[in-house]
Amino acid sequence: MVLMRELLGQTLRRRRRAQKRTLRDVSKDANVSLGYLSEIERGHKEPSSELLSSVCGALQVKLSEVLAEVAREVSKSEREERMQAEGTQVRLLPRPQLPATEHRRPLGAGSDKARPGNNLPANPGPKRGSGGEVTNSLLETVR
Repeated sequence: MVLMRELLGQTLRRRRRAQKRTLRDVSKDANVSLGYLSEIERGHKEPSSELLSSVCGALQVKLSEVLAEVAREVSKSEREERMQAEGTQVRLLPRPQLPATEHRRPLGAGSDKARPGNNLPANPGPKRGSGGEVTNSLLETVR
C-alpha cells in the first residue's frame, strides 16, 4: 500500500536536493522547525496544507507541480501493486550478443558509426523519453 506522506516527503526531498539546499535553509525560509521538516521528508509526518504551501514557497516551486509529481508516483505504485497481485512480472531481457567471429572494438575506440563492410548499424545510444527514461529496452511480460 502506498503512503501519501512518504511519496510527498520523497518528492520534497528530491526537489530540495536538486536545488542543493540544506534542511536548515529550507526550514528557515518556510518558518518550520528543522526537525519537523526532516520528519516530513522521511514520511513520518503528514504536513497540513498551510505547511506544505509554506515549504513549496521556500523551495520556489508550485504546490500544483509537487502534487502532480506525487500523483504520478501514486499511479506508478498502483500499477506495480496491481501487476504484482496479478502475478505479472516485467523484466529486462539481455541484449543480443554478436557472433564470436565478429570483431568488436573496446568502448571508446574509434567511431560507433556504421562503416561499409562491418554490417553493423550506427549506434546512436538508447532513446530517451521526455522524462529521461530509456524507451527502447527489450521487455518481456511473464505470467
